[in-house]
Amino acid sequence: MISEVCKKSVRQVKETGIVQQTAFWSEVKSKQGLDSYAFDFTIQQGQRKYFNFPDESGETDILVIIQQVNTEQSIAYVPYGPELEPLPDLQGPFLEELSEMMRPYLPKNCILIRYDLAWESPWAKEEDRFDESGKWFGPPGKQYQEFRLNFQTHHHRLIKSNSNILPAHTIFMDLKKDDAALLSRMKPKTRYNIQLAKRKGVQVRSTGLQDIDTWYDLYTQTAKRNRIHLNEKHYFEAVLSAKADNTASPAEVELLIASANEQPLAAMFLVTSGNRGTYLYGASGNLHRNYMATYALQWEAMQKVRQKGASEYDFFGVSPSPDPRHPLYGLYKFKTGFGGELYHRMGCWDYPLYDDAYKTFTAVEMSSKGYHL
Repeated sequence: MISEVCKKSVRQVKETGIVQQTAFWSEVKSKQGLDSYAFDFTIQQGQRKYFNFPDESGETDILVIIQQVNTEQSIAYVPYGPELEPLPDLQGPFLEELSEMMRPYLPKNCILIRYDLAWESPWAKEEDRFDESGKWFGPPGKQYQEFRLNFQTHHHRLIKSNSNILPAHTIFMDLKKDDAALLSRMKPKTRYNIQLAKRKGVQVRSTGLQDIDTWYDLYTQTAKRNRIHLNEKHYFEAVLSAKADNTASPAEVELLIASANEQPLAAMFLVTSGNRGTYLYGASGNLHRNYMATYALQWEAMQKVRQKGASEYDFFGVSPSPDPRHPLYGLYKFKTGFGGELYHRMGCWDYPLYDDAYKTFTAVEMSSKGYHL
């Protein structure tokens, strides 16, 4: 299936709308203390018809982040990759073959490859996975998922991770429309809130690292209000300060701040890469929440990336269905109001390279603070 795999400079990673598979993202991770590897691989001529190639070249690439789990061992993490997607029945054999061909290039202490797959879940379009109201039941049990993905593999080594790292469910907005068409697809309340923010005098400005303190103040308020984990400021500084202008896959990151009467009310990180704009992080303060500043932010973000030539917008993270018990249900209600399409990714899958070390790693991972099934 794969004719060859070659390691290359991360600066040569090809342009893509998946920001986590760019040279820019490698720069971000470098600033956060992580190493990255990049690989070119080529699909055999007769097999290319089974993949989602945009052309007949058969050549593509993948970015891999190396994460130390202790002083002696590491894992190879593939964020939203590989982008290249085969037909469903070939997904497992493809990942198995790719894993074994990358293996000699990975650090000797690497105990597993974790693919955070952006491919659409094979159960996202099956009618029996939805109830009468259209609510998605989600994928079946882990054992059945593994049976399906490992179909036709040689060693049956692909294991569904117990949790996902990047969001497995998102909303995609089609930006190939004018303002009137975009607004017409939104729920009435969302359109009303966009106009309300304007009447309240909410204004959105684009800035950068110089306003990191304003961002972090709003972010801290959000984390405390919602009782979520608080990342340190340098985590976000790495994203705003990363530069990949002289690479094959740069990305542009902006900090958007919505204010009224010079009072910052909400903020977000907007990244434009390839044909896609991505809402990466968001925060809002405790004051004047009735000003609907978050709606103004999203509308402005869509305008900005569309002006740069982007054709789609990724809201980056919602609950998989309208379930009030899910921790991301509030984001589901907010983001679905803009009229985009709900998309279910496959999430994280592991390919163990050393079985005993992998079992120990997953046991520790499940018992670590903050772990959620």
